[in-house]
Amino acid sequence: MSRPLPNRPGLAGTPAPTRMEALRLQLSDEIVSGVLAPGTPLDEQELALRFGVSRTPVREAIRQLSASGLVRVRPHRGAIVALPTPEELDDMFEAMAELEALCAGLAARNMSLAKRRGLEAMHRDLRLLIREGDPLRYHERNEAFHAAIYAGSHNGYLAEITLMTRARVAPFRRAQFRTSGRLGLSYREHDLIVQAILRGDKAGASEAMRAHIDLVRDAFRSYAQAACP
Repeated sequence: MSRPLPNRPGLAGTPAPTRMEALRLQLSDEIVSGVLAPGTPLDEQELALRFGVSRTPVREAIRQLSASGLVRVRPHRGAIVALPTPEELDDMFEAMAELEALCAGLAARNMSLAKRRGLEAMHRDLRLLIREGDPLRYHERNEAFHAAIYAGSHNGYLAEITLMTRARVAPFRRAQFRTSGRLGLSYREHDLIVQAILRGDKAGASEAMRAHIDLVRDAFRSYAQAACP
């Protein structure tokens, strides 16, 4: 039986999540972990009662989950869980790896000195979060870290389509941080990316980012197998 959603304070400089965002994260976690199986109906009134919220944030959360591919909204019949197949997920991660590799390579070439220093500072902040062992907070800052690399490519169109693809893969990327030891490994993978960008190594940054996303995919697979034996 779920309790009402908690009001968790945001990080310094990061707004606390809204009720809708907290609900969306909770539902996406339950879908990815197999608690909510494909085909499960998502009744707005039932979810509102379950989480102690009005139907408005429930409706918006379902809309956003639909955009990420985790939910299918059927006209006049309501929404159901629509988890991508393993083959579809592989395709999504493959596309994500190539898009992020391209962003990292261009960032190594195009990022200003100030932006490189900003990226380095974000990388240091992530190291501090590892000590706290909070995967959700790490995920939030990790999103900003990757977005800074997209912006650093100085290619607006590439950054836009990379963000769109990331939105589809985000619930599965977040789940990887439930795997034991994953936060530290993620940080070390980031370090290879950051160092390549700082020294202007386009090929090295692309290669490090591609390897990172491949390992993210593998970590999610391990998590999914453990969660859904």
